[in-house]
Amino acid sequence: MKVMERLKYLNKELQGKSIEDAIAFVVQNIEGKKVFSTSFGIEDQLLTHYMVPHHDQVSVFTLDTGRQFNETYEVFHKTQKKYPSLIIETYFPDEQDVKEYVSVNGINGFYDSIEKRKSCCHIRKVKPLQRAIKGADLWITGLRAEQSQNREEMEFLEWDEVNQLIKFNPLLHYSLKQVEQEVNQFNVPINSLYKKGFLSIGCAPCTRALAEGEDFRAGRWWWENGKKECGLHIHQDKNY
Repeated sequence: MKVMERLKYLNKELQGKSIEDAIAFVVQNIEGKKVFSTSFGIEDQLLTHYMVPHHDQVSVFTLDTGRQFNETYEVFHKTQKKYPSLIIETYFPDEQDVKEYVSVNGINGFYDSIEKRKSCCHIRKVKPLQRAIKGADLWITGLRAEQSQNREEMEFLEWDEVNQLIKFNPLLHYSLKQVEQEVNQFNVPINSLYKKGFLSIGCAPCTRALAEGEDFRAGRWWWENGKKECGLHIHQDKNY
């Protein structure tokens, strides 16, 4: 069965399943290496809770850009304590890449232009991600459709042409309210910045709290106009 046909079939089977059943179904039906990436945002924290029963089948990793909030490290530590069976591997940017970027652009050169910001994201996020998912057949993410306009057309399972693997978005149709309810229900640790208006938490220099009524992604790279993506998740046409 071709990839497109296979994913179409699996997406149909996932309709109406609970998140627990959906994750179990995908883990069982997708062969090969499976990875889950967490940035310790509220969505990823909820998924971490649901990944625990599959800790021997799904590898968990995070990207440390070197510019994180201390509050992110705090929730990382709390997560390790709550879920000791879950090993979270950390991937860092290449030291030489960072040195060269800073020597050319300055420590905060990403404020100067969109191109310099994207270059920083590439060094600190995209390249470490490529190492983290190397050899993986399935990448599990905490993306939700309502997070941004360019994520509204996603499906539970999609072919990632850039990284040559299947991407699984189990929280695709969850509202933020649903995420919050389940996080509270299971007493999942969350970043303390979240309750201060940081709904999308990235690097400290590039993230601010949201003002009332602002879009979910408005707090990321707020000095820029247009789509707010760092390059980790690029929604492509469904050309399987």
